[in-house]
Amino acid sequence: MGENAINNLAILFQSLGGLGLFLLGIVVMTDGLRALAGDTIRSWLIRFTRSPLSGVLTGAASTAVLQSSSATTVAAVGFVGAGLMSFSSALGIMLGANIGTTVTGWLVVLVGFKLKISTIMLPLVFVGAAMRLLANGRFANSGMIIAGFAVVFVGISVMQQGMAGLEQEVTPDKLPGATWTGMLALAGIGIVTTFITQSSSAGVAATITALFSGLIDFQQAAALVVGMDIGTTVTAAMATIGGSVATRRTGFSHVIFNLFAGTGAFLLITPYMYMWELLAPGALANNAEIGLVAFHTSFNTLGVIVVLPIARRFARLMERIVPGRAPIYTHPLDRNLLKDPVLALKAVMPIVYAELIALLRHITLLLGDTVRGEKTDLAELKTAMIETQAFVDDIRLSDGDGVDWEQLLAVIHILDHMQRLLERCEEDEDRAATTRKHPEFADERNIMLSTISQVIDNIEAHNWIDASHAARQAVFAVRDNEDAMRATVMKQVANDEIEMSVGTSKLQAIRWLSRVSNHIDRITDHLNQSVIAAGK
Repeated sequence: MGENAINNLAILFQSLGGLGLFLLGIVVMTDGLRALAGDTIRSWLIRFTRSPLSGVLTGAASTAVLQSSSATTVAAVGFVGAGLMSFSSALGIMLGANIGTTVTGWLVVLVGFKLKISTIMLPLVFVGAAMRLLANGRFANSGMIIAGFAVVFVGISVMQQGMAGLEQEVTPDKLPGATWTGMLALAGIGIVTTFITQSSSAGVAATITALFSGLIDFQQAAALVVGMDIGTTVTAAMATIGGSVATRRTGFSHVIFNLFAGTGAFLLITPYMYMWELLAPGALANNAEIGLVAFHTSFNTLGVIVVLPIARRFARLMERIVPGRAPIYTHPLDRNLLKDPVLALKAVMPIVYAELIALLRHITLLLGDTVRGEKTDLAELKTAMIETQAFVDDIRLSDGDGVDWEQLLAVIHILDHMQRLLERCEEDEDRAATTRKHPEFADERNIMLSTISQVIDNIEAHNWIDASHAARQAVFAVRDNEDAMRATVMKQVANDEIEMSVGTSKLQAIRWLSRVSNHIDRITDHLNQSVIAAGK
């Protein structure tokens, strides 16, 4: 191998190393941002997303902060599945994430190239690493953000130096040209690049660097960026495999939108260049990298402007394209959510509420209230509760995770008491019937019916303290009467006023009421504790 070939290989390795450093910096910075502000961002997404338009704004802002469109999209999918957000609103977040992800390109151009601050970034890598190693909590996460941010620009500098050495070997005329087939070939290269790196930001940064170094011209760079934008949908489409209905709809919405925006952008490359020359002759040639990032932002924004007015219709179209009857109760429990334990925990809570309310309505019917009660398929509910328990078992948190760990423990307690309450319903229907047949149970039965009604109403209204208080009062009331009722039944049996079998049935009914009231009390108490832990 000749000296020239060795030099070219070294330059190529330097360019790839710079790209690797850029990717590493993005990953480290994103992890730090997610650990430091992830919960806040998730709260913002729910709080401020009330329509597709507000979804676009919050999606763009959260992606710009987290530097990860995938993190924003996964959160949106989880919220749709958990019933916390409509699909059309989540669609807005996905559209906004496409705009927010272009912020990385602006950072590369304005900070990495124009300010050329790579020299002062090396000390920041040390500062960030030291904070991560020596500090805890927020300071450690802040250290990751600082180190990741610095490594991003060190990577850009290394990549820039490497590509500068290739300018004699790689020139625009050696790549596909400005023909339709050439542009499509470049777009295809962009798609493959994004698929390999799993990051459109890395591909865009490499393209900007190549443009800045003169290895490609603006038209070629624009075709590559369009391909990279479309390439992000490959990952989204793959992520839908085995996912829930909500996951598939959101993933395929991303694919369709990016194909639409990418096709429009491909057709607008030449008019965009013409507009620059018309308004500022020669400016695009002198500021090609800024023009490229502006093009990336513009075509994503234009796509959002076109789709946003019909977002709800688009959402309904996706619901028809991706139909399917979701499993009752547990349809939001997408296994992909387990990648984000906090989000998985948020998604499981509405499922627990729905299962509990179904169980309480069934008990109401067992106690004789046919108006407020409702028969539940206990076998189906039991299956759903087992699936929920299995999902919760796979949420990976530890006692070092603070309030999230406390909420997980509360959910485990809730599901345990719900399982036992379900067993009371499966095995003890005769005992519930005893409370309906014998008038001496009227007071206790009415107390339980009133309590369950209050608990259901308060859970649906998210009045957790009131739900817990109502259940606690029922426990006291049943407990106060339990000993007296037991003594009365024993006396009736001893005096031959009732047969032993009838007395046994009454005693079993007393125990059944006591156990049911106790389980409801413990469930509502843990529900209240879980909400306190979650800070809601």
